[in-house]
Amino acid sequence: MRAGVVVGARPGVEELAVRAEELGLDSFWVNDTPMVHGDPFVALALCAKATRRIRLGIGVTSPALRSAPAAASGLASLNALAPGRIVCGVGTGNTARRTLGMRPVTSARLEEFTAALQELCAGRPAAYREGDRVREVWFLHAAGHVNTADPVEFVVAALLGPKAAAVAGRRGTGLVSFGLLDPAAWRALHEVRRRAAAPEEEPGGPGSYLVTALHVLDGDEDRHGDAARDATGHLVLSLLAFAADTAAEDPAVADGLGPGGREAVRRLLERRGTTATAPDRHTRLYPGYLGRIAPQDRDLVLPPLMDALALVGTRDELLARIATLERAGVDELLVQPVVDPPAEMARLAELLARP
Repeated sequence: MRAGVVVGARPGVEELAVRAEELGLDSFWVNDTPMVHGDPFVALALCAKATRRIRLGIGVTSPALRSAPAAASGLASLNALAPGRIVCGVGTGNTARRTLGMRPVTSARLEEFTAALQELCAGRPAAYREGDRVREVWFLHAAGHVNTADPVEFVVAALLGPKAAAVAGRRGTGLVSFGLLDPAAWRALHEVRRRAAAPEEEPGGPGSYLVTALHVLDGDEDRHGDAARDATGHLVLSLLAFAADTAAEDPAVADGLGPGGREAVRRLLERRGTTATAPDRHTRLYPGYLGRIAPQDRDLVLPPLMDALALVGTRDELLARIATLERAGVDELLVQPVVDPPAEMARLAELLARP
């Protein structure tokens, strides 16, 4: 299986990209979460100039964050710096929208946005809509400014719902999902995508990416000890924050976590000094989002949630789980390193080293 990493944009990120390339990793992604991390287009421009081989990904952008012309301009500009190495994840903005206190967009708007990006990045005209006004737009000065000759790879973010997977099928894109370690769920997403795809699409289709966290156990180390919680806690806390944020509008999310998870959601709200109905709760729930957790929050990293969202185990256990995911159609494992990124990238590369 291919392997890559996902990080937040910050000064010096290009040094991590260089190290990822040296380690033989396949891709290097930067989150698009305004008001949480820096700008991914700025970060990836630095990475593009500093690397030669590794693919560079936006993970993921949304029509509620950027207009199609602005996003296409950023992608085509990156493609001029790193021809043929650019990957763009697109989604409804579930995370990046909620960190702003807003709701995600609809799958219909996601599909319209994806179609426009595909056309514009390929140098073709696309329909651009603002309210009731629709105009055809395209790059007016492509040569020497942007690259629309080399392809940009697109992937649609899909969790368990079928709508985004169907968008991926209709648009001929790949899939990316977060913390989805259930092979049956991946097979279901691929089946939805396959049914929605055009008849002439080649068998197998575009790539599928799994974003998760990884912790390789050392000897008889406790699989739910502090080291494992620190390496995986950002994923667990992201789920708890989402459940807390949506508890009033959709209690099924918190209820689905079981009694222990519901109690963890309650404690998280209390610890952050907010409530499930406070209009400014996003300002309390999301600081430090997808970063290394504080030691005092380790108790919220429940073992069942760690096991559901992250890969923790011995080398042999992890290789067996990864092989099962690969058989279910996952092509690339994307790890979010938060404790010691260079060391974590090295462990990922060593784990998946090709003979």
